[in-house]
Amino acid sequence: MDPKLAQQLLNQIMALYPNATPTLNSRNAFEILVAVLLSAQTTDVAVNAITPALFAKYPTPEAMASASVADIEALIDRLGLYKNKAKYLKAMSERLVTVYHGQVPNTRADLTSLAGVGQKTATVVLTDAFGIPGARWIRTSCVL
Repeated sequence: MDPKLAQQLLNQIMALYPNATPTLNSRNAFEILVAVLLSAQTTDVAVNAITPALFAKYPTPEAMASASVADIEALIDRLGLYKNKAKYLKAMSERLVTVYHGQVPNTRADLTSLAGVGQKTATVVLTDAFGIPGARWIRTSCVL
């Protein structure tokens, strides 16, 4: 499929769902990033059930970077792959603090440099946190 056809299909899908909104609850870019990372291999409902306590205890990258992996695990242990996710959250938060001054970056390259963040997570974060449509990535980067 060529990029032009992919864009046309995406536009048709977006027209079918004009009021689509994210299903993960978040208040800022850091929370979106964490929630999307946690959503791998589980449901958004399950993620939304655990994130209020997680964000109450660790509301910022600085707070999560200072947490132990065991403390993070204890808050997310109802999710699949929670041990790896806890390690990713700590490492991701540490990099946000040391490299990005506690701010979630708004480029695909910077996002994918974070622990646990791949292309799919980066696309969702760019779209939901920064309003950069995933279609821009499809148009310019994706070979279908």
